[in-house]
Amino acid sequence: MAATTVKSQTLQTVQNVDLNKYAGKWFEIASYPQVFQKGCHCTTAQYKVSEKGYVIVENRCNKDSITGKISYIKGKAFVVPNTNNAKLKVQFFWPFRAKYWIIDLADDYSYAVVSHPNKKYLWILSRTPKMSDSVYQQILTRLKEKGFDLSKLKITQQI
Repeated sequence: MAATTVKSQTLQTVQNVDLNKYAGKWFEIASYPQVFQKGCHCTTAQYKVSEKGYVIVENRCNKDSITGKISYIKGKAFVVPNTNNAKLKVQFFWPFRAKYWIIDLADDYSYAVVSHPNKKYLWILSRTPKMSDSVYQQILTRLKEKGFDLSKLKITQQI
């Protein structure tokens, strides 16, 4: 398959996500750096399923160093109907909602990979601050097959 074909192929999500298993704390292992994350270290995301059916999202990082001041933002994620919880729309500032697609997920929910259909956003998440190199390399192989530019991926410093 030609590289241009892979790059332009439609991004697929995982088949199904159990939001109760997905809930909890995630550590960012690597990402495509985004403006809103500038200077972030030790980035984490906390997800909690609300009684009203949406997901409460709390993102934290230490600014400018691993011991820097904590930066915090809280938002909501709404499941896109008929996607088996694999596609959400995250809202930190009303009325803006961003697509949050779960494109890779461990059977035991020990890691997740999240992106956007345009492939300009990418986060590799883990339940622990460190991920084994073999698991990380397997994820990278699958991302390359999906047409992601791995040269844009930056490892997140965690304690």
